[in-house]
Amino acid sequence: MRILSGIQPSGVLHIGNYFGMMRPAIALQDEGEALYFIANYHALTSLRDPQILRQNSRRVALDFLACGLDPNKASLFLQSDVPQVTELAWILSTLTPVSRLELAHSYKDKVARGVPPSAGLFTYPVLMAADILIYDSDVVPVGKDQKQHIEITRDIATRLNDNYGPVLKLPEPRIHARTEVVPGVDGQKMSKSYGNTIDIFGQEKETRKRIMSIVTDSTPVDAPKDPENSTIVQLYGLVASPVELQEMRERFRAGGIGYGEFKKELLDKLWEFFAPMRERREQIQADARYVDEVLARGAERANNISRPVIDRVRAAVGLTGRGT
Repeated sequence: MRILSGIQPSGVLHIGNYFGMMRPAIALQDEGEALYFIANYHALTSLRDPQILRQNSRRVALDFLACGLDPNKASLFLQSDVPQVTELAWILSTLTPVSRLELAHSYKDKVARGVPPSAGLFTYPVLMAADILIYDSDVVPVGKDQKQHIEITRDIATRLNDNYGPVLKLPEPRIHARTEVVPGVDGQKMSKSYGNTIDIFGQEKETRKRIMSIVTDSTPVDAPKDPENSTIVQLYGLVASPVELQEMRERFRAGGIGYGEFKKELLDKLWEFFAPMRERREQIQADARYVDEVLARGAERANNISRPVIDRVRAAVGLTGRGT
């Protein structure tokens, strides 16, 4: 089984990235052949500073490794180091109806948040489809809100196969049900675009500031509180044991404790949870060449897989003289 996932280097990684994408993806490296790419082509739709893009791309690689990605089990690489991706994206774009792209939620959402409506942003799903299809991927771990991208990918691949024969493999989504959406400090989905994030490797002072800024209601200290709709409880559940989570829920309902105390408990538990990863990150940073070596090995593996696929597609659509 070949597993494919990617993450954008558009900013500093936060705990929503970790629980929503990184942890489920890392867990899958023990189930099959895992390929994880840093989507720096995709980041160009919103990031215009080349130095920051390079810095972010390297930081994503460092953070991924610190969080448990094992380069002996999984390949980590830059999207831009595999030129076959963009060639396949162009071929797929010739078969993709504009009407299909107009239905993509991500385009509408990003434009509504002020991202310039470029052609690249509009055709983003086509490039994403190429990312997946170029590696003959079997499984793509995604959040529930990203399932549409896999549906579009399968639709585009089916169109090419209907026209040219069984050329591309159709991938399947793997939905991680427990942490479909991680709330930010304002209660909305945690996202860099909303400015409501808690960074994975933020400084302790900044992490404390963000957690203490979690939006709550005006329920008095002595009154019972509703744990079901609490961002504090939701985030605590990501890093606490089931017993600890149940105890917090009961103390919410009992009353007598203010939200500030619960936020401090969340901070302590969150800081403790990521402590081994912070230590691992420091160790990796001590070796200046390690990240570059991991990315180079990953790119070599990714190119070895993608070249036969693009050759197959070229032959099928008539771009080479060979038959299929």
